[in-house]
Amino acid sequence: MGIAVWALIAYVVTIIAWNGVFKRNIGEALIVGFLLICVFGGRDCVQLFASGLADAFSEDVVFAAVAFVFMGFLLTKLGLIEDQVALLNRAFGRFRGGAGYVSTVASALLGSAAGSGAGIASSVGSVTIPWMIRTNWQPDLAASLVAGNAGLGISIPPSSSMFLLLGSAAVAPVLSANQLFSAALVGGLWTVLYRLMVVFCWVRLYGIGAVNGDQPEAGAGPRPRWSSLLVYLGLIVPIFLTTDWGEGFLSRRVGEAADTVSIIVWIPVVMMFAAVLVGWRRLPRSIVAWDAVLTESAPRYALIGTAIVFAFAAAAALGSLGLVEQLRVLMDGINAPLPILATGIGLLIVLIAAPLTGTATIAAVGGVAFSALTAAGVPPAVAATAILVFASTEGASPPGAAPIYIATSIAGIDPARTFVRLVVWFVLPIVAIGVAIASGLLPIFVSF
Repeated sequence: MGIAVWALIAYVVTIIAWNGVFKRNIGEALIVGFLLICVFGGRDCVQLFASGLADAFSEDVVFAAVAFVFMGFLLTKLGLIEDQVALLNRAFGRFRGGAGYVSTVASALLGSAAGSGAGIASSVGSVTIPWMIRTNWQPDLAASLVAGNAGLGISIPPSSSMFLLLGSAAVAPVLSANQLFSAALVGGLWTVLYRLMVVFCWVRLYGIGAVNGDQPEAGAGPRPRWSSLLVYLGLIVPIFLTTDWGEGFLSRRVGEAADTVSIIVWIPVVMMFAAVLVGWRRLPRSIVAWDAVLTESAPRYALIGTAIVFAFAAAAALGSLGLVEQLRVLMDGINAPLPILATGIGLLIVLIAAPLTGTATIAAVGGVAFSALTAAGVPPAVAATAILVFASTEGASPPGAAPIYIATSIAGIDPARTFVRLVVWFVLPIVAIGVAIASGLLPIFVSF
């Protein structure tokens, strides 16, 4: 194994030990893990440190995670969350765990529109996490569900990862977009079905009851304001601007600047602007009052900001050490019966996607994995679908997955509280679904 693979192993073991054995917070564990990776760079350790941090601070998700923390705090202080929860409970409150089912279905519907795990975690999480917490869901459960559902941005077509896979040299000659679309859609729906089963199990396992849907939350009190839902124009508008129609509309007016629209940056920014307009009468009216509000919100940023910065820095440092190329060599060497081969490929993709992203993973090893599966007799559309399912674990793979930090920042909890649950309930089962698809145990339709 190459030095980058050993660095990855040391990184994961260090984080588990620092957080799980020594009981230190996850932000500190990620800092120590990043420093250890830099040590593997030898004489280039200082350069590795500097370039890793530079890459981390250039990531949109770093800003977005902090912005979502403040957005959630602002919506709560203005009383808009309470109004929205009361309205949603009128529609879905009579169903046990209704907020969790809505969150899962919304993630599936927005999968292709968001196009990424971070996009789903930010858009769906901003609405459903506060709702779930106020309807008997524990905060770590709510954050885990949203992060676990984030992979639907890859497995539900048409995703950018699907087209990236189709463009690889190994896939393009034997598989068209039309052939893969229907197969990937059915494969993605298998993962949606599994996620709905997770909600069903959690509702009963954790005793999540129904909320009275006929009365406002907490009984008496003023009727909730429908105007509170206007803040979600900040969710709808950025998503629209990332569609083909939205990009065309924007490019006709601002030209090349349309390409700079980032959904996970603009969602919290526009939602905060909308929240200020809707809740104008509830805003602080003096400098002293604003100072008190900002001081109250400040402690929320320390853990989330530190964790996400050093998670991205570690990913960049591992990439500089050649992790992708070294794992590709390991993948080429797999020679085993189909179920074992598919399991090995799935686990390797999970290892790569954990510190990187699903899209980067597909770009790096998607073609190699496709060639290995088709050489073992797997039909091309089935092989590609299985690879997309494997890569869709990136949203739930600790410790480097951005959706984990976005979801936990909205829920206001330590990200480490979700790690074990995400691996047990999402990462490993979804790998098993991918193996079952590749092995023919879960049928998909190659074309309709």
